[in-house]
Amino acid sequence: MKIKHSKFRNTGLIFELLVKQIAADTLNTKDSAAVNIIRKFYSNKSTLAKEYRLYEFIVKNKHVSQSKAEAIVSTITEVSRKLDQKTLKTQKYELISEIKKHYNLDEFFGMQVRDYKALAALFCLLEAQNNNNIVDPQFLIDNKTTILEHLTSSKQNEEEVKDTLIEEYSKYDKDLKLLTFKILLEKFNSKYKNLLPEQKNILKEFITSVNSQSRLRTLVNEEMNKIASAVRNLSAKVKDEVVKIKLDEVAKSINPLTKKDKISDNHLVNLMQYYDLVNELKSL
Repeated sequence: MKIKHSKFRNTGLIFELLVKQIAADTLNTKDSAAVNIIRKFYSNKSTLAKEYRLYEFIVKNKHVSQSKAEAIVSTITEVSRKLDQKTLKTQKYELISEIKKHYNLDEFFGMQVRDYKALAALFCLLEAQNNNNIVDPQFLIDNKTTILEHLTSSKQNEEEVKDTLIEEYSKYDKDLKLLTFKILLEKFNSKYKNLLPEQKNILKEFITSVNSQSRLRTLVNEEMNKIASAVRNLSAKVKDEVVKIKLDEVAKSINPLTKKDKISDNHLVNLMQYYDLVNELKSL
């Protein structure tokens, strides 16, 4: 799934635009409706105001150390997860409706903002964090890199950013959503460079079904049955009795999962290894 930046839902960007609008109205000796809009939506304890403070923290912090920058991003994403997304969506709609009453939206959103890139990157990162659908890991890496470079004012190493993302998601072992990100991120590693067609299919299916334990269990059992059948067929063709016995033992050890078994990334690893074994046996 691809997430696109939306100016209409970026509370940090909208605040900066409102500030610029106040300046423009003042220069034109006009009473600025933007002042009251900020008071109404940003100067209280609303969910929208709470989210804005996350953007504000990014904008106000620059030239910080790498460790502090990592801590800032980690804290912001953690706080964002606790916000009521349904309420936030409603308040953003009301905010845009209020702006539309007083300003032309095309002109309003056409103004330039200094920290636009960082604000857009944070929006995309928070959207990904609060989205149950699968997100391209490169998308996460790119946006986190942009934010870290804004905070530290220094070039980031993509591989190191990738490692910190994997480490961060590893803290959420009880959430099957973790499996999605771990697999997606790790597939960029060299160990996934030369996957067999069967392994690529397994990986794709695991990612697609990551939020459903029942679907994953069915998938694992179907693949195990295919592998067990392939091993038995290979065993029938082997002339060496010792090898035949070992293959029969492998086939018998591939047992289906029960409804009580919880699917983890270990099951994916096992399936990958089984197909490696079958592929090696075919070449004998």
